[in-house]
Amino acid sequence: MKVVCIVQARMGSTRLQGKVLMNICGKSVLEHDIDRLKRVENIDQIVIATTTLGKDNVIVEEAKRLGVTCFRGSEEDVLSRYYYAAKENNADVIVRITSDCPLIDSKVTEKTIQMYLNNLGQYDYVNNTLEKTFPRGLDTEVFGYKSLEKAFNEAIIQRDREHVTAYIWDNLQIFRVGCYKNNRDYSELRWTLDTIEDFKFITEVYNYLYEKNKKFLMDDILDLMEKFPHLKEINQDIKQKKV
Repeated sequence: MKVVCIVQARMGSTRLQGKVLMNICGKSVLEHDIDRLKRVENIDQIVIATTTLGKDNVIVEEAKRLGVTCFRGSEEDVLSRYYYAAKENNADVIVRITSDCPLIDSKVTEKTIQMYLNNLGQYDYVNNTLEKTFPRGLDTEVFGYKSLEKAFNEAIIQRDREHVTAYIWDNLQIFRVGCYKNNRDYSELRWTLDTIEDFKFITEVYNYLYEKNKKFLMDDILDLMEKFPHLKEINQDIKQKKV
């Protein structure tokens, strides 16, 4: 089975324009995403899925520079962008990652994928967010091509077209869903990139950890935050946008 990780990326973020190409420790956010995802052993291919808008040409160029496949599709209908990206790249299993997660943990993603692969007859879809136990920003979703195709063909409302998997986890009578959970609840922690405060937090984490250990993981960040409690305060008041 071919496992394809599709990373959605665009320049037109509503809260922080151009965030995916912002610089942290000499690399773009998108490059950090890809570096970390390349360490996930059960991913066969990484595809950056961007839009057909001219302002996203820079993302296409970044994908070329990073040596990863790039697919261009609808800006608003992200579900169709994922479907056609998966189809074009012959994906059997799709891993959905968003490009605003430069602290994504390769081991957490790997274990979430493995939960799906180990239970092919039991689950149509697995994530690590249905029951939130991980910091926001380590989000991983895994599903089969047939489930994506069914959502693509049946989802009608704008929310379900924009958020890719909303149709799946909103129809539990149709799809069999599983959740990979952590043994401790860290869901109050915000490690995603959506605002300038988030950028400041993530930059601080990289400044502390990246030079000594470019492969740092969730536990390394948790240890850092225990040592320097002020880090949590940088973006703790930011509210996540509602789906």
